Amino acid sequence: MTDLLQHAITARALQRPEAPAVVLDDEVLRYGDLETASNRVARALREAGCRRGDRVCLLVPKSPTVVIALLGVLKADAIWVPLDPANPPARLASMIASSDCRWILAAGPVEGTLDSLFTDPAFAAAHSVGWLDRRDCRAARVVPSFTWQDLEAHPASAPDTQNRGGDPAHILFTSGSTGVPKGVVITHANVLHFIRWASEYFGTQPADRVSWHPPLHFDLATFDIFNTLSVGACLYPVSTELSLLPHKLADFIREHELTQWFSVPSVFNYVAKFDVLRANDLPSVRRVLWCGEVLPTPTLRYWMERVPHARFTNLYGPTEATIASSYYTVPEPPTDERASIPIGRPCPGEDLLVLDEALQPVSSGEIGDLYIRGVGLSPGYWRDEEKTKLAFLPNPKMPGDRIYRTGDLAKVGADGLFYYFGRTDAQIKSRGYRIELGEIETALHSLHLVRECAVVGVTSGGFEGTIIACAYVADPARAVAVPALRAALSKLVPAYMLPARWLECAALPKNANGKIDRPQLRTLFQREAVAPRVAASPT
Repeated sequence: MTDLLQHAITARALQRPEAPAVVLDDEVLRYGDLETASNRVARALREAGCRRGDRVCLLVPKSPTVVIALLGVLKADAIWVPLDPANPPARLASMIASSDCRWILAAGPVEGTLDSLFTDPAFAAAHSVGWLDRRDCRAARVVPSFTWQDLEAHPASAPDTQNRGGDPAHILFTSGSTGVPKGVVITHANVLHFIRWASEYFGTQPADRVSWHPPLHFDLATFDIFNTLSVGACLYPVSTELSLLPHKLADFIREHELTQWFSVPSVFNYVAKFDVLRANDLPSVRRVLWCGEVLPTPTLRYWMERVPHARFTNLYGPTEATIASSYYTVPEPPTDERASIPIGRPCPGEDLLVLDEALQPVSSGEIGDLYIRGVGLSPGYWRDEEKTKLAFLPNPKMPGDRIYRTGDLAKVGADGLFYYFGRTDAQIKSRGYRIELGEIETALHSLHLVRECAVVGVTSGGFEGTIIACAYVADPARAVAVPALRAALSKLVPAYMLPARWLECAALPKNANGKIDRPQLRTLFQREAVAPRVAASPT
């Protein structure tokens, strides 16, 4: 059995070299071309001095080219580090420095970013660039070590590899509380274990046409790429712009006859709120998956009623546990729009643990801190033993084993399934009451009066402790004012759970992974507490 991520893709290329692997607009990358191009990238990196375990940063937009690049990095026995071209150069420089990267593979409209990075002579002296775009590199300060045209001089066969399953495949940077991004190390074995289970559970076949929606630096993209290509199916990158245009997004799924759609819940919400799906729509879709946030139950019901032929699965898991650690396939459209959708059962080889502050199991039905153990756990944060020890703890029940502190709250229901109750910082205490902010959001969504909403806790400094604040996107078709919205909500939650501040937004802020940016919302409420557009509710 293969033990490196690239091996299964090579096998598919040998079996069906003419089959399409990645399709973006009019560009079709076939398996045979993917194999030879990635082999040449690997050889070019080796010739430039890249050695086993070296980090190679990818400054390439979502495209067929970036798939070639990351496979080339793996075949060079190196570690790929995805960079978001939309990030400010200062943040990119921080990630490059943190990963101790010497090579950058670049393509697409990133010349200005490269130019900014290479303004520093010390940075320029310490880093080499492989330019993988067929256009000339026009960044004035950058002289590439090799270009796309240079790759033709290298043999089309893969170089010998020494890596094993336990070696790192990539480093994914997540936000750090100190402002310095944390690099999560993910091994070949971490990804392979999940991919092998997922391809069997979902029944992925060579005839599948699969969406690639998340950005490369989001670990859900790892699932899209390797689950698709390891079985010989076809991958369809989805542009960022489409996520903001629900009508065109639905057209994209129909036009390309996608069989699998996977994204974060905010995209599902937009499609539902703008009501762009018809009865028995998206006839080619067989699987609909989501992960990253809670999908509001009314939105799920909307999708399931209009795409009844598809199977709907909720995946849960932090980056530190590799893609997902639990799953739940919803058997039928929910009848109660306030009912929670379970995160389900652990994936094979994983365990979910709901523990108290002493790391002891809580009783069934009781909410506690959620921990994960098993084959998906990352080795830790790149060259940061202190943060690794804080997050990855010794398993008190199993010597030599580790558990990961997710920072999430959960419980085990009477049905034996796990239920998510938000982040530990989403559980607040206001006026002596302990409140789950997610419960308020669920109630608001069930009213169908707003297009999108998020509830956060804002420190007041007063006797209340923490003030409940709600940001929302109004539905123009209903034009409900805050007093009416608050009155409707008061029929579903007790008075102490009603938001004291409301903020109408044209769109809720999102982070780079498409999730609602709650820290930014808290900052907005704190900054604009007395601004006219923030409505304060009577207490």
